Amino acid sequence: MLRNQIIQNAAAMQAELTALRRHIHAHPELGTQEFETQAFIRAFLEAEGIPCREIADTGLVALIEGRPGGRCVALRADIDALPIVEKNDVPYRSQNDGVMHACGHDLHTAINMGCAKLLNGLRDSFTGSVKLLFQPAEESVGGAKRMVAQGALENPTVDAVLGLHVSSGLDYNQIEARHGSVNASTNEIVLTVKGKKGHGAYPDKCIDAIVIAAHVVISLQSVVSRNLSPLDSAVLTVGTIHGGTANNIIADEVVLRCTLRTPTPEIKAMMIERVTALATGVAAAMGGVCEVEVKEGYISLINDSRVLDRVIAQAELLLGAENVRMKPAMSMGGEDFSFFCEAVPGAFYNLGCRLQERAEPYIGHSNNYDADERCLVTGVTLECLTALDLLENGV
Repeated sequence: MLRNQIIQNAAAMQAELTALRRHIHAHPELGTQEFETQAFIRAFLEAEGIPCREIADTGLVALIEGRPGGRCVALRADIDALPIVEKNDVPYRSQNDGVMHACGHDLHTAINMGCAKLLNGLRDSFTGSVKLLFQPAEESVGGAKRMVAQGALENPTVDAVLGLHVSSGLDYNQIEARHGSVNASTNEIVLTVKGKKGHGAYPDKCIDAIVIAAHVVISLQSVVSRNLSPLDSAVLTVGTIHGGTANNIIADEVVLRCTLRTPTPEIKAMMIERVTALATGVAAAMGGVCEVEVKEGYISLINDSRVLDRVIAQAELLLGAENVRMKPAMSMGGEDFSFFCEAVPGAFYNLGCRLQERAEPYIGHSNNYDADERCLVTGVTLECLTALDLLENGV
């Protein structure tokens, strides 16, 4: 039976998957700079006889073709690392000082490579095709949108896409999933408050941009609490304030940089409208002006329930229903897998990787991040089983 063969073959790959992950972990690269990572993945795929092509400069798309006809399912892994100095004292510690795989992308990449090898070996046993998406720059400028724009989901057309993210809050044989909104949209809002410069001893001759900015910041605190239903969620954070040149000079310009996180397009539009109205209104009331610039980031990641239900069903069969958890709330963190889900039906879920022997807490984006590498086999098995389920039965 093909299902049992996948489970057995994946289990037999533990040592190889671990070696792949550790090589990638030891050689991390920042987003848009993943040239060595790209070359390593390409060499692996070519050695397995799997065709691939470059995309988005440092990404790759590989294609495994089963029996002719049928559907196409894509599996995505992000391949970039973070600007962090690694603290772990392990043989596979980062060799690129100041850069570290501190969010599990090394695990994601190894899992996708394992899926490629396993499915390629079974390509005569299923109908349809599987694409492996090795995506750059998830942590920085976002590679998913570029991959979609450059045709990653075309030729053949992808019918469904799967993505996962490891989680140190779950054991290696557990997953966590959520229907609907999973990750928030991310926008940067730049507020430039302008007044009139002058001597600090003569405030009546000036328009103090710092005082205006202070009132804007305080007023912004009411946007969520007084414009959003208590049953909904959003985050508005003023992260930086820059203004002024000397203690005795009244500033004529202050720049506020904010991050806005929202779960739906409707809440996003409302929040931007209210921030704009409030900031410009407060500035005008105090004799100044406020220019508002909204910079688009990642869109909300919204799971397709039909695809996610396939993941859950396969996970319950593989791991037991007790090891499949439903996530009670969405994350306000951004995730550019959202652009794949915008283009085709997709599902994104968390895969456990908690280190049992660790006494101290560790989370993603920390300098002591590491993982239980048994999750690699779990990830390969579940991704392959779900992909073949989708190929056979459709969305």
